[in-house]
Parts: sequence; C-alpha cells; structure tokens
Amino acid sequence: MLKRVDIVGNPNIGVFILATDEYAIVPYNLLDEKADIIKETLDVDVVKSSISGCSLIGSLAVANSNGMVVSPHVLDREIKQFEDLGINVATVPGQYTALGNIIAANDKGALASPFLSEKAINIIEETLDVNVESTSMVGSDIIGSMIQVTNKGFLISSNAVKSEISFAQEVFGVEGDIGTVGKGISLVGACSIANSKGAIVAKDSTGPEMARVEEALGFLDDDF
Repeated sequence: MLKRVDIVGNPNIGVFILATDEYAIVPYNLLDEKADIIKETLDVDVVKSSISGCSLIGSLAVANSNGMVVSPHVLDREIKQFEDLGINVATVPGQYTALGNIIAANDKGALASPFLSEKAINIIEETLDVNVESTSMVGSDIIGSMIQVTNKGFLISSNAVKSEISFAQEVFGVEGDIGTVGKGISLVGACSIANSKGAIVAKDSTGPEMARVEEALGFLDDDF
C-alpha cells in the first residue's frame, strides 16, 4: 500500500518515524489518527516513544528485523521500553548520533557513512546481523537521508549514478531505482517511511513520483 499523507506537518516523515516490517515507532505527540494511518498502511503495531527524550526518532535510530541501533544518548527508560517489545537494542558510540541520517539498512545489508568508526560498524553489524559497507553515496555522507530501503526494494536520490545503484543492489540484495518525493525532494529517506508492506511519502508527492516509488519499492506486483 502506498499513500501520500501529511503525517508530521512537514515533508520530513522519516526524520520523526522509524518503521520495520514488525513495528513503527512514532513520537508521543503524534495524533492518534495519524498513527492509525501508519498502522493501516504499513500493517504494523505502532508504538509511541522517544529517543534521547527527543521526537526525532527516525534520525536517531536504525532498525531491521534483527535489532535496533540508537544514539548513545538514549535514555534507560527508552531502552527498557524497546526491549520489553522484544527488540534487540544497542547503542553506537561516537560523536555522530543521528544514525538514521547516516545509515540505511534492511535485513540483508547496510550502507553507512565513512564517518563511523570501526567499533561502531562492528556494533551495527552484530546488532542488525548484516554486513555493513562504509561509503559515501550521491556525493554525500548522509546515506540514510538519501535512501529508503526495505526487504523488497529501495528508492535512492535521483542524483545517484548507475554504479551507485548497482552497488546498493548488491549490498541490500534487492533491486531499486532513483526517484524523488514531495515535488522534487531528493532526500527520499528523510521524506518517507516504508517497509515490505507499504510506504508513506510526503503529501506533495506527484503522480509520477508515486509511480516511481511504487516500482522501486517492489509494490507493483502486490494486490492492494
């Protein structure tokens, strides 16, 4: 299922919300009607929480079906809440706390900014149980903001070149394509949320953008 909805009052849906195939973590102040849209579209349980006492959940954490890596400033009560949900949680040391902005991951692989230390990469690999490749993409280190990836496909900034698309396909083990959302926004990871069952993109996304998202994330063969 694919929808364009104003979830958080601006295009940066992925900055505030973290989604996997099992759950979506949203800010405490998200309206229940918006949470219901996420639950219906992604077919997941929706949990209200914070990370480091902040509503920027999608920026401060990365998760797949195997676990979640979070900012080292995460609060003990937040870790307990996630662990009570059965999530394997680990903190990633270092000064780069906005992990969601610099890591893109699914259940088969991950791309991470070269800013991250070897120790940080090792923790990510162990927690998410995937191989992590450190690289820049599209001339930028904010890989998580540039890519929206699921276990069925990925959408990458329209500025990506063929070699970068091929490399991402190799790492994530799924096919993908370039695109934009929200009338030309190339930060597709920051301006969407998605899992294998659905996606929500910035409200201003055009028909052609929606079609590209649908194809890149592998929804064309789904029965809605």
